[in-house]
Amino acid sequence: MSKPDQGEPSAVVMDRPPHRSLTFIALVFAGGVAGTLCRVWLNGLVPSPQDLPLPTLAINLGGSFLLGLLLEGLLRTGPDRGGYLMVRLLLGTGFLGGFTTYSAFALEAIVLAADGASGFAAAYVAVSLLGGVLLSFAGIGVGAAVARGRQGRPDTRSEMDLP
Repeated sequence: MSKPDQGEPSAVVMDRPPHRSLTFIALVFAGGVAGTLCRVWLNGLVPSPQDLPLPTLAINLGGSFLLGLLLEGLLRTGPDRGGYLMVRLLLGTGFLGGFTTYSAFALEAIVLAADGASGFAAAYVAVSLLGGVLLSFAGIGVGAAVARGRQGRPDTRSEMDLP
C-alpha cells in the first residue's frame, strides 16, 4: 500500500486516529467555541416567561434539526473522510455540540422539579427528548428532499449565464 501524498491536508491528518489529530481537535474546538457563543447570544434573545427554560428548549430543538440536516447532507455528498469529515467535525461535533446543551437542560429540569413544578419538569423533559428525536428526523427528511430536488432538477442556466 502506498503512502498518500503528504501535501494533501486530509492525508496528513489521517496518519493518526481522528481523536489524536491536532487538526481535528482544533476543528472541534473552534466549532465548539463558535457554537457556545451563539447559544449564549440566543439565550439572551429568547424570552423566558415565568422562568420556564424556553431558550434552552428552542436551542436544543433547533440544534437537533440542524444536526439531522447537516449529517444527511454530508452523507449524500460523499464518504466521511477528507473535507467532509472536517466539515462534520467543525459543524456537527464542534458547532452544534457547543450550541446545544444537555447540561443546562438537565439542570433546568431538576430546578423546575425542585421548585415544585414537577409537571412542567416532566413536560420539559418529554418535549426536549421526543422533540429532539422528531426534529432530527425532520432535518434528515429535509436534507433528503433537497438532495432529491437537486438530482432531478435540470440545469436551467443558459449559455449567456456561463462565465
